[in-house]
Amino acid sequence: MYLAWNEKTIADFSNKSIESAYNDGYVFTRVGRGNMNQTRILRIDLSKFKLSSENKRILKKTEDLNLFVSPIPYGHYDWAIHKMGKDFYEQKFGPKTFSAQKIKELITDKTKSNFNTLFVYFTKGQNVGYCIVLETPQILHYCYPFYNLGLNYPNLGMGMMLRAIVWAQENNKKYIYLGSAQRPTDTYKMQFSGLEWFDGKEWSEDLTKLKNILQK
Repeated sequence: MYLAWNEKTIADFSNKSIESAYNDGYVFTRVGRGNMNQTRILRIDLSKFKLSSENKRILKKTEDLNLFVSPIPYGHYDWAIHKMGKDFYEQKFGPKTFSAQKIKELITDKTKSNFNTLFVYFTKGQNVGYCIVLETPQILHYCYPFYNLGLNYPNLGMGMMLRAIVWAQENNKKYIYLGSAQRPTDTYKMQFSGLEWFDGKEWSEDLTKLKNILQK
């Protein structure tokens, strides 16, 4: 069950409105245009982010992984993208988690999608992963990542996330939002310097408290 303290639908899609909502702990969902949930979201204050030795090790191991940034709607869309996404979410989280039709809609239909950017990850001329992203001048929401689980490519998911963080920092974003913290398995997101989480009322840097919540 997805944790949502509050829900709202916005009609003002200005950067200021979106950035303000995210700062209040709301994030866009895939349910419908303007739909937002307030949840236990994680973000990195990029003014405080520095690559750790482990981060550098992952980047080195995935050094042939490249990132291409495209606006949505994505001009090179084909069926293999939504098949990769559907297979990824099904294998990771169970059947009917994320339909192929919804993935296609988010990447190709601006009238229904809350997201405006697609991160395309490739190596040796082959697209191996994607992330559906929201970008404004101040923030980046790394929202729906997926990649080819059939590849023998260790650390691909973390390599993708790290490149997104570095890209956001290099492009002068204030924050990158990394999704919610709901399950014990979400602790992998807590390794980054500058991490904060929304507790329902305010932003906190107390990661020990967050770990205790996730273990319950």
